Formats: sequence, C-alpha cells, structure tokens
Amino acid sequence: MSRIHDIPENDRPRERLLRLGPQALSDAELLALFINTGTKGENALQIGQRILRDYKSLRDLSRLEPAILRKIKALGPAKTALLAAAFELGRRSAQEPSHTEVILDRPQRIYDYIGPEMQALGHESVRIILLNTKLAVMRSEEAFKGSLNECVAHPRDLLRKVLIHNAYAFILVHNHPSGDPTPSEADRRITRRLREASEATGLFLQDHLIIGTPAESRPLPYFSFKEHGML
Repeated sequence: MSRIHDIPENDRPRERLLRLGPQALSDAELLALFINTGTKGENALQIGQRILRDYKSLRDLSRLEPAILRKIKALGPAKTALLAAAFELGRRSAQEPSHTEVILDRPQRIYDYIGPEMQALGHESVRIILLNTKLAVMRSEEAFKGSLNECVAHPRDLLRKVLIHNAYAFILVHNHPSGDPTPSEADRRITRRLREASEATGLFLQDHLIIGTPAESRPLPYFSFKEHGML
C-alpha cells in the first residue's frame, strides 16, 4: 500500500481527523498530514511511521534543528519547514501566558502548566513560578540554565526574585533530561536549604517539582516534594 489513496477513504488521516478530531489520530497519522505526499514506495503515513521508529518519539523529533530534519529521507525543504514551524508553534503555545487565572494548588496542576514545555527542552533548566495569595500564577521565568546543583548554591538568588515581585509564594521546577524524575541527594539537600531560607524570610515554598517523561516503569512523569511529605 504505497499510496495514501490506496487506504479506504474513511481510514485516511485527514478524513479521520475531520470526522473524529485530532486527538483520535496516532502520532504517525498527525505527521502524515504535515508530510502530505509520499515518495516512490512509501506513502505519507508510512514515512511518518518510519521517522517515529528512527527517532523514538515526537519529543525527540521536535528537538531536532531544521538542518538535521532536512537530512531525513523524504523530507525536502518544504516539508522540513512545515514540520519545524509546527513544532515551534507547539512550544510557543505551551509558553504563552493564559488570560484566565491559573491556580497551582496541587502537583498535577503544576505539571499540566509547565511540564510539557520543560519536557521539550534538550538541556537542564530551573524555573521559578511566582504566586499570589490565592496561589494563582503571577509570572513564570527561567531562573537558571543548567543543573540545580550548579544554580542554587545560594538560595537568596532565587528568593530575591520572589521579593522583587512581591509574591506570596513560589514553586521551584526543574527538569531531568534523562527522563527519570527521581530526586538526587543534591536535589533533596537544596530543597531543604531553600525551605529553611524561605521560612526565615516569611516566604512560602509551595512545591518543588522535578519534571521527567512518561514511562511504563513509573506512575507519574514528575516528582513532587510536597506530595511526598518532604516540604
């Protein structure tokens, strides 16, 4: 079945999306819609399936620079540009501030708010989310780029950001690019220091979340210090 038109019409990706919605499509089917046309011996869906086999996941694929995407068999300049633009739109959408109040009063909400964005990063990043008295988001920013151990040698550097913006509370979030959110001993030690420094200055550390990636071997793609009784 080397042509998309050889697939029964109701089973083609575009028709399935229009009939059932984008959430009903597999990753390969969504890729096929961007790839659009096949090559000799492979239709767009088969190309999408091959790319996912080679690159393991959409997340890994989305991290590739356009120059690397361009080297994938069957992706010419037009398809490369379309895919790169789609991935960038997804990243920008995840980062765009909401015009409605976002309450981050439990770990799952924190993960939903910032997890997908941080999972897409190819490097370690430490983020700080500032909250008001209702635990609604005031602002979110990258505090440091690099490992938490390197970045938070002095808790006052983070607390200064909280004080400058007159926030009531804050959440610390960092990612483990390895995908495993299990905290290291350094993560635990720094969290204790930050909690103690927060209490001394009258600030409230709402949570510290480590972002990993979904896997069958772990129930959640994140680790919450608060949820585990460590705050």
